Amino acid sequence: MKPIQLPSQTAAQLEALDELYRTTKDVRLRQRAQLVLLAAEKGLVAAEIGAIVRLSEESVRRWLKRYLAEGMEGLRDEPRPGTPKMVTEGYVSRLVELVRRRPRSFDLPFSLWTCQRLADYLAEETGVRVSDETVRRHLAAQGIVLSRPQHKISSPDPDYEVKKRRSNHSETA
Repeated sequence: MKPIQLPSQTAAQLEALDELYRTTKDVRLRQRAQLVLLAAEKGLVAAEIGAIVRLSEESVRRWLKRYLAEGMEGLRDEPRPGTPKMVTEGYVSRLVELVRRRPRSFDLPFSLWTCQRLADYLAEETGVRVSDETVRRHLAAQGIVLSRPQHKISSPDPDYEVKKRRSNHSETA
């Protein structure tokens, strides 16, 4: 295979590559900067560089070609395809707005929000269906935690608390 010749690099280009190599926390980016430095400073061929950085000769050639075509930006990973995010900033702001109001103010048949109820309500309103866990995560990111409802039994009887304490006391005795 024909060796890939890098044109002579300026001192500024080499310094930028060296800085990238020394400071980046991205292991793959560091490896790519290293392979370009080995080619530029030492004049090594792809097979020799591959042995040093533990990449195939083909991969070394691909990264060197990308560096030649795009410069330092060519060493970065391209965005990977995937499902676009369903939850937008508008969705989150509406979620926060809802959770700060009582469900009854929207004529709903319950008095407390749960993550599932919020997910269901927003699915009807926006057409975006997410899990209750997704709702919980987005609320937590906003510093909001929905705790489980505490069901308290009470009575209109004015002596209810006294009777309740007396009943609890007799059970423990």
